[in-house]
Amino acid sequence: MVTVDAAERATEVGPRPRRRRGIRQTRGYRVFQVVNAIILTLVVVVTLYPFVNIVARSMSHEAYIIAGQVNLVPRGFTLDTYQLVMSDPLFWTNYRNTVFYTVTATLISIVMTTCYAYVLSKKHLKGRTALIGIAVFTMFFTGGLIPNYVLVTSLGLKNSVWAIALPNAINVFNLLVMKAFFESLPVELEEAAAVDGLNTYGILLRIVLPLSKAIVATMVLFYAVAFWNSWFAAFLYMDQQELWPVTVYLRNLIAGATGAENIGAIAEANEVQAEATLKSVTIVLTTLPILLVYPFVQRYFVRGIMLGAVKG
Repeated sequence: MVTVDAAERATEVGPRPRRRRGIRQTRGYRVFQVVNAIILTLVVVVTLYPFVNIVARSMSHEAYIIAGQVNLVPRGFTLDTYQLVMSDPLFWTNYRNTVFYTVTATLISIVMTTCYAYVLSKKHLKGRTALIGIAVFTMFFTGGLIPNYVLVTSLGLKNSVWAIALPNAINVFNLLVMKAFFESLPVELEEAAAVDGLNTYGILLRIVLPLSKAIVATMVLFYAVAFWNSWFAAFLYMDQQELWPVTVYLRNLIAGATGAENIGAIAEANEVQAEATLKSVTIVLTTLPILLVYPFVQRYFVRGIMLGAVKG
């Protein structure tokens, strides 16, 4: 009887069928994959086409550009305009200003956003709701252009990096993403550090920040790109060409009110028709640093946004 019962139990149990891992490849799911691939391909094409066209125009002769014969491949390949732009001292002065403004403003923004977000992540903080409300309020309402100009001027910030860095030091969207990330960290880690004798600053510097490299790298990317591309603040608060960032230099070329007289003089002296390619060359040189840096921080960008925006 014992043998028969054991055999029956073995027969009833038997080897369990293996479950299929992943999403079931139904017909509807395959159709979704195809449609998704087509849509993303179109997005990539629409995104890349203007930049590839700009690059092709920057390396083409002006006659082909005027005739509308330049699309994705350079025609009448030449780098004369690159030489003209890079021979202008004002361009490199403005380029150096852009690097300095971006590094300084990004550093200030990261410090202020991190401190503010860490404070808001503490649910026991008195007045936390009011502080969050003040931050969110500024997302929808601002003082306006004239009051901002009067404030910056009255504080003596004109013609300095502070006119760019301080008014835009905290982006509320970045603040909320970083706050959500800090809230997702285990509270037990900070409690254990407090028991070991660390104060609030020690916990932030030695426990929280080492665990927050992904979100910090993401915020650095966000702020650096924003400050690098910014031109209106400098155009508004800086009166001297030597203090402009390279984006204002580019803006003046596009608007036809360029202050780069050196380029015009050099082009006329060398009898080079560079007018049609000046804008393209300057755009390429302006965006090149961001294009070179972004691939190295992309993995932090994806991970940081997911960790900061999705809270379990």
